[in-house]
Amino acid sequence: MTTLAVTHMKPLKERIATIGVFLANGFGIGAWAVEVPRIKESLSLSDTALGISLFAFALGAIVAMPLAGQLAPRFGSGRATALLGAAFVITLPLPAFAPNMAVLCLVLFALGAANGALDVSMNGHASTIETQWRSPIMSSFHAAWSAGGLLGAATGAMLQKAGVSVIGGLLVPDAFIAVLIVGAAVLALRDLGEPREAPKSSGFAWPSGAVMKLAMLAFLCMLVEGAVADWSAVYLRSTLNREASIAAIGYSAFAFSMAACRIIGDVSVRRFGSSKVVAMGGLIAVAGLALVLGVPTVLTACVGFAMVGIGLANIVPVIFSAAGRSTATPAIGVSMAATAGYAGFLIGPPLIGLGAGLLGLRAALCVLVIATLIVGLMGGKAVRSARLA
Repeated sequence: MTTLAVTHMKPLKERIATIGVFLANGFGIGAWAVEVPRIKESLSLSDTALGISLFAFALGAIVAMPLAGQLAPRFGSGRATALLGAAFVITLPLPAFAPNMAVLCLVLFALGAANGALDVSMNGHASTIETQWRSPIMSSFHAAWSAGGLLGAATGAMLQKAGVSVIGGLLVPDAFIAVLIVGAAVLALRDLGEPREAPKSSGFAWPSGAVMKLAMLAFLCMLVEGAVADWSAVYLRSTLNREASIAAIGYSAFAFSMAACRIIGDVSVRRFGSSKVVAMGGLIAVAGLALVLGVPTVLTACVGFAMVGIGLANIVPVIFSAAGRSTATPAIGVSMAATAGYAGFLIGPPLIGLGAGLLGLRAALCVLVIATLIVGLMGGKAVRSARLA
């Protein structure tokens, strides 16, 4: 009787609705990722110009992320997520209509702001649900995001294969995303009613050495993830001289393997230990990137980018957990690592673009090999230190 009562009290509908939002956001980012090469070609952008345009996306997110935190106390985390989901739906197709680089930068700033704010809001709402669920379920939300990225990329590739224009390549996925967001909002995107205390300080604190190491690792992991999302299709299309639908196979393999491994992430950590998951994951990602850059073929693109997804899938969740153990209040450590991670995700694409303009795209992508090698060599020790702290 008691067990049934507790289970009944779990916010199941809220969890399902929020999983739908994660799926919708991932679907949109996946669809956007495979359209980047066609937008680059339609506007005749150089690698450097594309990097600058993607920086506008990052800048929009950086500006919006701190502001997004002000919406939840005012509207409730669920309602704020629904509102920002609508903003994401409105801004996603805008890059397809940009007539030149200047307009592209403006609309990417808006899209980046909507995406960054939604990212903060939906993760905050998911954290509230996890607290009331009383067991770790965060990986299920992120698995949904990764699955959405896979489905979005696959849908984009099929639309390109069918001869659909860039505009249709974003509008068709956007219609599906709108249905998911509206459905989630109607189902259960509402405030769960947790009381909130007024902030007693500015909220800024200088991180300890242990947390700084974990934050650096999160930055490097998500830098690689962001760069793969925006540059894998561009790299494969220029290297393989194949159509856009074939070039999109790299990100599809990456997203599929990451989604699959996140589903079993908690089991992997319990079986092998968090430090081994981080260390081995980093080295698997190194091998995958080396394969893609060293022997670029359709087969090696599938295998290599799949290895990158397998390696990175569960590193960031483990790092967030370790950061929470390294501070007096878990939320402080997690917020520091998460901020650094999202900064890496946003900075990675424009950084690769700027490097490509100076050294060439393949040489610029070698930065990702160095980043994952650092994670593989240093990550295990950093996580062990956090556990022992």
